[in-house]
Amino acid sequence: MNHLLILPILLPAIVAPLLAIVARNDIVLARVFSFAATLGLVAIGCLMVWTASDGQIRIYELGAWKAPYGIVLVLDRLSAIMVLLTACLATVVQLYSMAGWDTRGFHFYSLFHVQLMGVNGAFLTGDLFNLFVFFELLLIASYGLMVHGGGPARFKAGLQYISINLVGSVVFLMGLGTIYSVTGTLNMAHFAVRISQVPESDQALMAVGASLLLVVFGLKAALVPLHFWMPATYSNAPPPVAALFSIMSKVGVYALIRFCDLSLLQLGGPFAALGTQLLVPCAVLSLIVGAIGVLAARSLSQQASFVGLASIGTMLIAFGLFTPESQAAGLYYMLHSTLAVAALFLVVDLVIARRPGAGDGFDPKPFPQQGYLAALFFVGALMVIGLPPSSGFLGKLQILHSLRSTGEWPMLWGTILVASFAVLLGFAQAGSRVFWKSSAAHKGDPHDSGVGVGQMSHGNALSAKPLPLALPSAAIGLTWSLLILLTIFPGPVMSYLEATTEQLFDPQRYIDAVLKPAGEAGL
Repeated sequence: MNHLLILPILLPAIVAPLLAIVARNDIVLARVFSFAATLGLVAIGCLMVWTASDGQIRIYELGAWKAPYGIVLVLDRLSAIMVLLTACLATVVQLYSMAGWDTRGFHFYSLFHVQLMGVNGAFLTGDLFNLFVFFELLLIASYGLMVHGGGPARFKAGLQYISINLVGSVVFLMGLGTIYSVTGTLNMAHFAVRISQVPESDQALMAVGASLLLVVFGLKAALVPLHFWMPATYSNAPPPVAALFSIMSKVGVYALIRFCDLSLLQLGGPFAALGTQLLVPCAVLSLIVGAIGVLAARSLSQQASFVGLASIGTMLIAFGLFTPESQAAGLYYMLHSTLAVAALFLVVDLVIARRPGAGDGFDPKPFPQQGYLAALFFVGALMVIGLPPSSGFLGKLQILHSLRSTGEWPMLWGTILVASFAVLLGFAQAGSRVFWKSSAAHKGDPHDSGVGVGQMSHGNALSAKPLPLALPSAAIGLTWSLLILLTIFPGPVMSYLEATTEQLFDPQRYIDAVLKPAGEAGL
């Protein structure tokens, strides 16, 4: 067995309790061990991407039990990319948090690594029930991270977030139970075989089970009309946590891609329609709602949350076409948007901490390092909007190019371009009011205007003092460096992503890799 597959789950599973027991009272020791483990995940992610580049699909049989009876982990190009993206984002978030956010609550790093274990497990599992288990694991950790630092608004948003996800968990279990009653399996590869053998009398029940899973995955991805939890959650969460959450919504996107490409699309008819005929309209609505939300937002955190929703809509328009070209473009844009939205949340946090009383609102108020933070905000906005020469611009160009194969391309082009312009207007308005008008209204030294130690309005949480700029700037710079690499090397990245989608559109290779060792491919 290839033991590399278990490492992204095993490493954080070992580190999390050790940090809770050994380093709970020593923040320096906790930072050192946690950061070393996170860098280890980056190395593992790089090795996984390199290993998967040969096109071979590898499995890890837990307990040496063969599929479909045992639980398997599966490594292909897509899961390798997602593990590496998670590790890179985790490195950025931890680097930022070490400037002081990790001291504003208890067990930050333990929860941090439990969430990484859940996210990586969701990307690697080959079993629908264990996808549910890893969903719950990452959600349990996210509940604690969501309220890190305290504050009434944060606790209120956290309770709403917990309630919505508990309902989603119940629906997930109902969907799994329905599917198992019809097919007798929850192994993804085995399910892909059995779904074509469902008798006509059970097809309606099969459609109900598949629909329930699509609803859950849409909820996790914050797809309209199941997006209502996302803006309040992300805008009230601690900004480093909100940055980490930008990968959490991609777990739902990943599950949609995997479930549809592996199973539903191979059947045609009503089963395929569950994914193809619903996903694009919902994605278009997500883009529109996100763009309107950016224009209507009353704070920088709300804008960052809604632009995250708009980016999900953009990538799911590409994924919803279910062609190799469109999905490769969607994957490239996913890499960009995950990092760009995370960096924007970190920039917003630096602004919040230096504007006590004003927080992330749009009221003009001078504050320290205003020019430097204005530059960070400008670059961050350029990245998330997708203006040239950013990787977001290249990603949107590739998505627009891939849409030419559909008859609705004029409407889709118009929606993406108008929404991008609306997001540009929203950020221009926010930047003008927060930075330019603050400078124009500035009289005297901003350091004499009460800025410094004070109360942070974001989440109504108390902050001892603004974070120093060194580590946060390094974290944001690291994120932008990754985005610059995407911009400089789009050719090699797209070649890998195109090979990834070719692998996705050949589900028999996945089925054979998982089931052939047990001779189960024909079951």
